[in-house]
Amino acid sequence: MIPKYKLRDGNEIPAIGLGSWQLKGDHCINAVKLALEIGYRHIDTAEIYENEKEIGIAINNFPRDEIFITSKVSGNHLKFNNVIKSCELSLRNLNTNYLDLYLIHWPNPFVSLRETFKAMKKLHDDGKIISFGVSNFDLNLLKKALEIEEIPICVNQVEFHPFFYQKDLLEFCKKHNIILVAYSPLARGKINENKIIKEIARKYEKTPAQISLRWIIQKGAIPIPKASTKEHLKENINVFNWSISKEDEMKIDNIKKFNLISFAFKILNFLVK
Repeated sequence: MIPKYKLRDGNEIPAIGLGSWQLKGDHCINAVKLALEIGYRHIDTAEIYENEKEIGIAINNFPRDEIFITSKVSGNHLKFNNVIKSCELSLRNLNTNYLDLYLIHWPNPFVSLRETFKAMKKLHDDGKIISFGVSNFDLNLLKKALEIEEIPICVNQVEFHPFFYQKDLLEFCKKHNIILVAYSPLARGKINENKIIKEIARKYEKTPAQISLRWIIQKGAIPIPKASTKEHLKENINVFNWSISKEDEMKIDNIKKFNLISFAFKILNFLVK
């Protein structure tokens, strides 16, 4: 049984999910079906992934109330009417009446957050989304968003892994009861190449991927790794009945970090001011 976290609005979210970026066609359908068979209950998608129809097919015969579905509105569709249209299209594609979580995929400095938030409140009041969140919001933008939120911001989905440990953002999210959801939790495969991660993996008789995912979970964040094979899906979900010592966790904390996405955050924050 996968643990769940309580969101700011009182709803619950599974502590790990299946990321679906770049999963397409039958490959996507089969991966999602297999994930559900294995025990995943949290599926993450977005309108720009262009795979919502496939996910809708995959979940068609599964009890809807047992699945947590996240989708995201594109940063190009953040005006009020466009948000509504995007959500309704996602609902049709996914063949569902509601989304468990709907996120702003990327902030758009040319559209007022207030306008987007009003659209999200409308969707929430109409029962089309249960919970609301943001994605790719840095610390300053998240602070601004909290000042003007219409409904609780429950999640901030950002890149987060041992090579991009956004500690200040994580601590701020925890302080304000916002769940950090970690995309690219395996650093696009680079986890497998790191000496420190590999040494810790050997110590615990786990894979480097499992070490990274467990580290994220121990930080109180939710990883959403992408996988499509039975082996990798099982590997990624087997991270709840063991733990990494505080000493080893700190070794991972101190891995040298660098990521170009931090520059994108700075540019966006400058434009939004």
